[in-house]
Amino acid sequence: IWPKISPAIIVLIYDEDRILLVKSNTFKGTYFGLVAGFVEFGESLEEAVVREIKEETNLEVDNIKYFDSQPWPYPNGLMIGFTAKYKSGHLNIQESELQEGNWYSINNLPEIPKPLSMANMLINHYLNKYKE
Repeated sequence: IWPKISPAIIVLIYDEDRILLVKSNTFKGTYFGLVAGFVEFGESLEEAVVREIKEETNLEVDNIKYFDSQPWPYPNGLMIGFTAKYKSGHLNIQESELQEGNWYSINNLPEIPKPLSMANMLINHYLNKYKE
């Protein structure tokens, strides 16, 4: 029996001392998270990162790096985390997916997802790495 898995990517987009945070239409709280989405059939993980960022924010990125993975709290889910450096483009939020989004200084972040979430791990990893 072959397991059925639904992989999803989540990505921290950075530009020096700022990161892009978004609020999904599905978020129930007041926190801001990261761009995320399901990997489509026939698509690599990195292609999914580029596509989701372009669709949801209209931004171009480079320097895509794998971060970590974790089971996702949906049946058959697997969340795969990445970081990516902002390359170009003007932020234009896809309103069908996101309520809002903006660049935030690492010294002045809004409420972020709780610990144990991949988003929290990515954000805190970047904060710790940048401040080194």
